[in-house]
Amino acid sequence: MTAPLPLLIGGEWRQGGGTPFDSVNPADGSCAARLATADADDVDAAVAAARAAQDDPSWARMRPHARARLLHAMSDRIDGAREELARAQMADNGKTIRECRSQAAAAASVFRYYAALIETAEGEVTPQRGDAVTMTLYEPMGVVAAITPWNSPLTLEAQKLAPALAAGNAVVLKPSEVTPQVGRIFGRLALEAGLPPGLVNVVTGAGETGRALVAHPGVDLVSFTGGTVAGRHIAEAAARRLCPVLLELGGKSPNMICADADFEAAVQGAAAGIFGSVGQSCIAGSRILVEAPIHDRFVEALVAAAAEWRPGMPEDGDVRIGPLASFRHRDTVAAAVDRARAEGALVRCGGAAPDDPRLAGGAFYLPTVLTGLGNGSQTAQREIFGPVCVVLPFADEADLVAQANDTEFGLAAGIWSSDARKCWRIARAVRAGTVWINGYRDGSISTPFGGMKQSGIGREKGRLGLRAYSQPKGVFWRLDD
Repeated sequence: MTAPLPLLIGGEWRQGGGTPFDSVNPADGSCAARLATADADDVDAAVAAARAAQDDPSWARMRPHARARLLHAMSDRIDGAREELARAQMADNGKTIRECRSQAAAAASVFRYYAALIETAEGEVTPQRGDAVTMTLYEPMGVVAAITPWNSPLTLEAQKLAPALAAGNAVVLKPSEVTPQVGRIFGRLALEAGLPPGLVNVVTGAGETGRALVAHPGVDLVSFTGGTVAGRHIAEAAARRLCPVLLELGGKSPNMICADADFEAAVQGAAAGIFGSVGQSCIAGSRILVEAPIHDRFVEALVAAAAEWRPGMPEDGDVRIGPLASFRHRDTVAAAVDRARAEGALVRCGGAAPDDPRLAGGAFYLPTVLTGLGNGSQTAQREIFGPVCVVLPFADEADLVAQANDTEFGLAAGIWSSDARKCWRIARAVRAGTVWINGYRDGSISTPFGGMKQSGIGREKGRLGLRAYSQPKGVFWRLDD
């Protein structure tokens, strides 16, 4: 039997102390890779290696322009390995090769952005108080535990690694056990780019590995992207030792369609907002709120649009969506649709696996449109994280805002209307970290991203994303006699 793919600790590849595990290709059920599992001793070694690398003067005192050169080198390495990275992600979670290639290119741009940012980032001379000159300096947190999900490891791991390293930290990366390969490749590329050994460590494994990392006293910041339930557990564990956390969690985002919207654009935008990436996105527009006069017409058009998102094998360049990321998750999504039926939902399309015999061996599920439920239903309140939307009518602007905000989540929202003043009022009234107007799922590495309420703590991306991996220090310099 082939040896499991090893862990990266302190610049060296080593086998883990835990039981090896398999990453399963959800398109056909084959084994994508067999990997080592990090036990508590491996996690301890990774944290120790990160601490040693972060404390080393050659890194700790490195000037910003020199650190930027390393990040640019990492970006170049990612560009050179884009096809390898894309195919690794596709094998692990079934994303289409087209989306994987796009995300590999985006990952390289994340490193380029933070390389540029640290060359221009400034501290502050704060307002005078008395005879002291007061300054704010930004220093590294230290050792960052980065725990990432399975839906988009290419972009989500880059969005943690790049700002954490730019801010001067060392990182122990724990990728999802569903998608472990991309993180390992990032670790290899970091060494090839010339980053000092130990600055990027990669420990693969499941929940036990993650729990050991979160609880480790040598970790100075936990940065987690994933579900809200897991985020709460991580926050509780970190709080026991007063370790700060950066949490990007779940959503049940409203995509709001006003009667005066560009109808066809809104239909296509709503379809892309929920069916893109097979709905496996924290920002998926899974609650589609439609003004009552156009509700029935909109549902018919959305059902027609859903047919254009029929799944296929992910390596086919013309396919828009592939399978769900795992067979277990496919079953979870199917169970959620069954619960919706029990609540009284009408399944207007989908609600089952495709009948194409070529897809019978994979974790595929059809785009699904549900109607007949209220916003208070479990289906409208719980994150499904699949290609499943519930369409809800609203009466007027006040009713729209009330329904949009009637959720424990606050990650994202979309507004479709030709009335600019109405768009502005709704954008200000909706409690969400990101609001799109006459669009959905647009993104930029330069724009902060994160959620309100149960959707998270803190912000990633942009200048705030760099500051999230830094701690401010106030310095008072007395200049009087």
